[in-house]
Amino acid sequence: MSSVSIGRFCAQLDQILDPHKAAAWDVSGLQLGDADHPVALVGVCHEVSEVVVAEARSARPDLLVAYHPLLFRPLTRLVNGRSPGGRAWRLVTAGIAVTIAHTSFDAAPGGTADAMAQALGLRAWTGFGTLEAPGRVAIEVLVPADAADRVAAAMGSAGAGRIGASTACRYRLEGPVELVSTAPSGDEPVRSSQVRLSMTAAPGAADAVVAAMVAAHPHGGPDFEVHQTTSPGFVGRVGDLGPMSLGELGAIASDTFGSAGTRLSGDPAATAGRVAVVPGSGGSFVRQAATAGADVLVTGDVSHHTVVEALDAGVAVIDVGHAPSERPGIRALADLVARLAGDLGCRVVDLTGFDPTPWR
Repeated sequence: MSSVSIGRFCAQLDQILDPHKAAAWDVSGLQLGDADHPVALVGVCHEVSEVVVAEARSARPDLLVAYHPLLFRPLTRLVNGRSPGGRAWRLVTAGIAVTIAHTSFDAAPGGTADAMAQALGLRAWTGFGTLEAPGRVAIEVLVPADAADRVAAAMGSAGAGRIGASTACRYRLEGPVELVSTAPSGDEPVRSSQVRLSMTAAPGAADAVVAAMVAAHPHGGPDFEVHQTTSPGFVGRVGDLGPMSLGELGAIASDTFGSAGTRLSGDPAATAGRVAVVPGSGGSFVRQAATAGADVLVTGDVSHHTVVEALDAGVAVIDVGHAPSERPGIRALADLVARLAGDLGCRVVDLTGFDPTPWR
């Protein structure tokens, strides 16, 4: 029996992916299952489709890591059948938990966006296409310098300062602070070495972090500030390919992503030197691609009106399809899950070979 829990496995995965970089509308983390249940066998898939559910019920992984979320919309019933709710029911009754790594993996180093850029051969790429990230809070307080580490440790133990794989991250601004009395005694200002300590946390952890900070603070009831902050991730990448025509790039994109139905807008003879890529459905990032200086955007699921908007903005579009654009990233996700499972002493069943593309 494995000593690793589903919750620990998901926490380790989150440290790599940083779910705070996911889109605010997205679903990240554990969707189904018991975080305290042990995990010995981990599955990984592109999408929780009918065939994946059947294969998972046969292989019986304790945890299934999926790229596309299984449940996007609220449910009012959970009954068996050909639907997201029905698939969820079959997984729950088989004792299979599901965790999601979607836009958090798009934005992550080595994730879906990086894998797409690398597969296409982009050079010197950078991030573009900011996601509307979920809000976080920053807790700031003045602390005597000799107590700053103790207070930061207490705040970290309550959930503050988690950034990627790092914990208890904090910002310190240190210097002499004048504590001026308002009494008419004419006393000289009292100077002491103080640290302005700032740590971020998820909104739901703010109360616990503040309580831990107050308990550890030598003054017992310090003044502090709590305010909203955000740290958006980049869903796309933009880089250079060198001298190439749009038509040549279209052929390369079709071969690279294995898309039989690649669509191309713009003049095939036009230059396509600077290229933006967005895995999945990237039409909403046309304007950001133009601002990033891209000649062309390679993505999937682009509508007629969005293509017209892109051409008006001077950006050609190559639509390779939703799932095909994600394939290099799905291979990267499978490799990541396999490495993590190996580190934690778990076995892996790879279900990424079941492509969710509905078009034929």
